[in-house]
Amino acid sequence: MKTNEERLRDLMAYLEHLSHVKAEDIPDIDLYMDQVTTFMETHLKDTRRHPEDKVLTKTMINNYAKNNLLPPPVKKKYSKDHILMLVFIYYFKSLLSFHDIGALFRPITEKHFSGQASKLSLEDIYSEVFGLAKQEMEHLKEDVTAKFSRAQDTFEDAPLEGDDRDYLKLFAFICELSFDVYLKTQMIEMIADQLREESPASQKKK
Repeated sequence: MKTNEERLRDLMAYLEHLSHVKAEDIPDIDLYMDQVTTFMETHLKDTRRHPEDKVLTKTMINNYAKNNLLPPPVKKKYSKDHILMLVFIYYFKSLLSFHDIGALFRPITEKHFSGQASKLSLEDIYSEVFGLAKQEMEHLKEDVTAKFSRAQDTFEDAPLEGDDRDYLKLFAFICELSFDVYLKTQMIEMIADQLREESPASQKKK
């Protein structure tokens, strides 16, 4: 069985090898659905929990369109902007409901898929947002290490055997991570609710 310290090293190694899809890696030509799913599978396969999991399927794309997360393709082809949105959806869908994702994305999709002229492209927005990733990753590693250190100080005086104490220290660490995710999800949901309240007319159109 791994020690808690070994588990932390595994987590740090996992964070180190993570990367995101760069805007310049996305083709500038429109793609058919099969090409889109192949592209996503190729570039996001390392984020899958299980090797047999699919990053994106035709059914998923159709569900995103049905739930107004993704504008429909043009003549069965998806643009670079579509793929940028699909990457955003990929990262949000394990955390938020379609209803909340739609509220958060709507100002962007309405602007960039309506034919209106925009001074800032969706690619510009994508690159700016993901430009924060490197600094955020360093902050995350520091935060995870601090949480782990605090958890290792728990249950020191409890009348426990070694393995039981180690597991409860690990459990305390897991709870710290979970509480962090829970609170941040609550904050994002609160913002989504505010956006819906502020733009009721836009909601009705949908």
